[in-house]
Amino acid sequence: MMTTDRFRGPRARVAQTFAARVTATCIAALLAVPLASAPAFAKASIAQYDAPKYPAGFTHFDYADPNASSDGTLSFQNYDEAQSYDSLNPFLTRGSPAPDILHLMFDTLMQRSWDELASEYALIADDVEVAPDGMSAAFHIDPRARFSNGDPITADDVKYSFDTLSSPHASPLYNSQFAVITRATVLDGSRVRFDFRHPQRDAPLIAGDLPVFSRKWAMQANGTRTPFDQLTNVPPVASGPYLIEQRKNDTQIVYRRNPAYWAASLPSRRGMYHFARVAFKLYHDHYTQLESLKALDTDVMVEYSSMQWARRYIGKNFDNGKLQRHLFADHGAQMQGMMFNTRKAMFSDVRVRHALALAFDYDWLNRMTFYGQYQRTNSYFDDSPFAARGMPSDAELTLLEPYRASLPAAVFGPMVKQADTIAPHTLRDNLRVARGLLAEAGWTVRDGQLRDAQGDPMSIEIIDDQPGMDRVLLPYMRNLQLLGVDAHMREIDSALYQKRIDNFEFDMTTFVYQRVTIPGSELERRFGSAAASQVGSENYPGVKSPAVDALVRAVIHATTLAELETATHALDRVLINGYYLVPEYFAPDTRIAYQSPLGYPPVTPVSYQCEDWIVSYWYRKTPTAAANAAAAK
Repeated sequence: MMTTDRFRGPRARVAQTFAARVTATCIAALLAVPLASAPAFAKASIAQYDAPKYPAGFTHFDYADPNASSDGTLSFQNYDEAQSYDSLNPFLTRGSPAPDILHLMFDTLMQRSWDELASEYALIADDVEVAPDGMSAAFHIDPRARFSNGDPITADDVKYSFDTLSSPHASPLYNSQFAVITRATVLDGSRVRFDFRHPQRDAPLIAGDLPVFSRKWAMQANGTRTPFDQLTNVPPVASGPYLIEQRKNDTQIVYRRNPAYWAASLPSRRGMYHFARVAFKLYHDHYTQLESLKALDTDVMVEYSSMQWARRYIGKNFDNGKLQRHLFADHGAQMQGMMFNTRKAMFSDVRVRHALALAFDYDWLNRMTFYGQYQRTNSYFDDSPFAARGMPSDAELTLLEPYRASLPAAVFGPMVKQADTIAPHTLRDNLRVARGLLAEAGWTVRDGQLRDAQGDPMSIEIIDDQPGMDRVLLPYMRNLQLLGVDAHMREIDSALYQKRIDNFEFDMTTFVYQRVTIPGSELERRFGSAAASQVGSENYPGVKSPAVDALVRAVIHATTLAELETATHALDRVLINGYYLVPEYFAPDTRIAYQSPLGYPPVTPVSYQCEDWIVSYWYRKTPTAAANAAAAK
């Protein structure tokens, strides 16, 4: 397993892979470009608020390099935490899907750009028309669109894909993602309409995020159909750019670029997928992964461990220039922290949660363990315009005032900065404040243990399924014990871990909320009161707050960017001061080591999932270019 400082969370790979395709769940006031008004090579785009960044007639995204060479093989390692795979269907909960198969073999109706807040451009759909009342959106399928078997992609295929992903046969993640859509209706052979539950402004973009696959994928030679939830080892009839070329075993797979991929010259695809082949080798541990890179057996590795990056990326191939290591700017932070299950009586008081958060000594951890590579998380929307700062504005106060009586007073003051231990501040000072908060909440130390008014001790089990996170948890538990808390860690199997958190059977656990480009309807799933009692929902901490519910609604119904920022700022203040988790840290950069013959575009996207960025936009330099680069060093 991977030793990491950055926990990816339950269902992380499914969620991250899908998120990499859609970039975010967005709040969008949409601009539809009519089919007749745009040139044939750029027929449609929809965007948030104003016009899309890229005008009609654009040739490629700024972060793509259409002039790069398109040949050779990219030899990649573990795409995620999976050490093997046993499924070719990325839409199921059962089994472990082949690495990156969703990204490489399935296109969506439209393509999100990675350098805007929320815009989509023509891909399978070459036009979209949003109804004036916002209750539906009709997509026109590009007549050139083809599956890998040569069949045209039709409106029937789009409806089949939606109906399948919305059914119990697919992962609940997709049903949740497309929950705003009530049905898909075929208007004719090339048009399909999506009807929405309500005029939610992000709904047309969510519909544009739909992955499309052929109904023939499930068809057997005798004419019978394999149930979708049992369709695990049949190669997909692809809508995306790659095909499966070779499967050696359950740890290796090679994808081959489809020479007949119809969308290669679209503006949303030019400068992408430069590798003729993408090969994955899945290793059983982080040590072997790194050694394979150092031996030049694989081409590239994304590093999630600060200690490994600081100490182990050395050796002769780094010295002689055959291997490079580089930091790439990575804007927009994930909220990672140690999450409280507020359904537990001992965590029901915000003063208790605040006190336990004060025991986390981030500054010591970053200095002694992480080699100063991280920054402290102070917001659910850190490193973005949606993070609250300073005092609340008049517009924020308008949203907050109706709930003043139920909110901590700190919500109405300066945005809280997590307690530090940088001189003159000390951990001893923080623990002293923590002890006072605990006493106010009725918890005092007796007989060497922190006890409530009934004499029951506070005992906290922190569960995890990530090897390496003990470096974070053990120092924290030591500090909790200084407060008299009986804190202990339990590392469990990933399947059992998933079951326990889905059923809210935990005290604390390390968790990360995957970042989104723009906050939107995912907030209902993460923090809405209704989701708090739904088994398997994303509201793992059990947030039940009328103020949070109201602010989430304000986010979703925002009609301008200013309204959106006001609502997220107010929500951020309430969540941070609610201490539903102990904020940890985020990496401002992505750490990537790679063989020197690999190249990347001069422009880095604003928002990206790094593994997909490498597969999608990197390339193998021509021998001349590689030689010139080496000579210049």
